Amino acid sequence: MRWSAWRAKAPFKDSVQPKVLSIVDDALAELGAEPDPECWVVWGDDPSSRYTLLVPTPSGLVLVNVRVSVPGEGPRAGGKIVRWPRVQLGELAVEIQGGHRLVTFQVETQVLNGADANADAIAVFAQTIFAAVDGRPAPAPAKGRATPAKAGAASKSTKAGTSSRAGASASSRQLTAPKGLPT
Repeated sequence: MRWSAWRAKAPFKDSVQPKVLSIVDDALAELGAEPDPECWVVWGDDPSSRYTLLVPTPSGLVLVNVRVSVPGEGPRAGGKIVRWPRVQLGELAVEIQGGHRLVTFQVETQVLNGADANADAIAVFAQTIFAAVDGRPAPAPAKGRATPAKAGAASKSTKAGTSSRAGASASSRQLTAPKGLPT
């Protein structure tokens, strides 16, 4: 998700006021991130006072810690680039039950976990990080993924007389091994 999309859904609008954004954008530019980069924002326990941006770049993972209001000083952003060989990554884990997904991923000291749509976003970010570590281009996010509600609607339309396997087979396509690999 782009930094502009994160700003639009910030839990506290004061966290992304122009005065704060100017120092965050300056820190990102100084560390080699593109304007409006793909990133992950860890809002933390008190996003009204601090949050962290994780930005994959060709050089490494950019970490920017933002303090919204330092008494007597105003907003502050401090950041660093962690070179890809030194980035600490955990496993991308998924648990699926009853049509719901739970994903957990750890990068550096940040544990990212979420359910359903948030789980999908975390999985895409994790795949982007894995690709960057390997020197591969970032994967394109999957479009039109069949959610439990869409899959149910597709099966109802199949019962009504239309012959479409798209909704019913979307989840099975993700779980089948590529040709040549053992299943």
